[in-house]
Amino acid sequence: MFGSSSIERLLIEIGDITYFAKRFFKEVFTKPFEFKEFLRQCYNIGNRSLFLVGITAFIIGLVITLQTRPTLQEFGAVSWMPSMVSISIVREIGPVIIALTFAGRIASGIGAELGSMRVTEQIDAMEVSGTNPFKYLVITRILAATLMLPILVILGDAIALYGSYIIENIKGDVSFRLYFNKALNALAFGDIVPATIKTFFFGFAIGLVGCYKGFNCKKGTVGVGLAANSAVVFASMLLFILDFIAVFITDIFFEI
Repeated sequence: MFGSSSIERLLIEIGDITYFAKRFFKEVFTKPFEFKEFLRQCYNIGNRSLFLVGITAFIIGLVITLQTRPTLQEFGAVSWMPSMVSISIVREIGPVIIALTFAGRIASGIGAELGSMRVTEQIDAMEVSGTNPFKYLVITRILAATLMLPILVILGDAIALYGSYIIENIKGDVSFRLYFNKALNALAFGDIVPATIKTFFFGFAIGLVGCYKGFNCKKGTVGVGLAANSAVVFASMLLFILDFIAVFITDIFFEI
């Protein structure tokens, strides 16, 4: 069971992150905007994650098809494979698994990078020189993570479907055109749009937690490792909470 001190620390942490997010929304709309740094972070965050996301998504497509195909064969429903895989990947599996992969790569990287800048007093030096480190370091990274994750999820979904097609082509001699016609025809507005919208919130949460942990890093070099590790753990927990909220709201909306 959690002790009162653990609950107190958790509540304080939530309050600090909320204040950190409030500061983000306050300063993101004020000039100057570090556009070049934002573009550089978009390239770094997207490029650093693309290979890992692609491999993960490809394996997801392979595994889901290999695991599900025998069961569908028992019921004579193999023809439903493209529809089932496309709906499950686009709705839930793709966004969540890719976001968790993204969190492990990006939240830890941002936490370690900003944490090392904090303990080596580079952030303090920026403040002394008149530069706003929050605008330059935090806002650009959070916006880049918010923008890049949806793009990576779309690419990852496509790669996962291609991985599923390879198995179907080998096992059932299904053509590329037939597979993707069935896969895309099975998708509706309520499958694609809510799943895409929630990835923006996933990206924001990952960037926010990574920047918060790194920007407020303490305890010297040991704190850098703690910041990177806790950023991944906290971001992963937040992803599951956000996903539940998104699915709950989507279910109510489309039920009405």
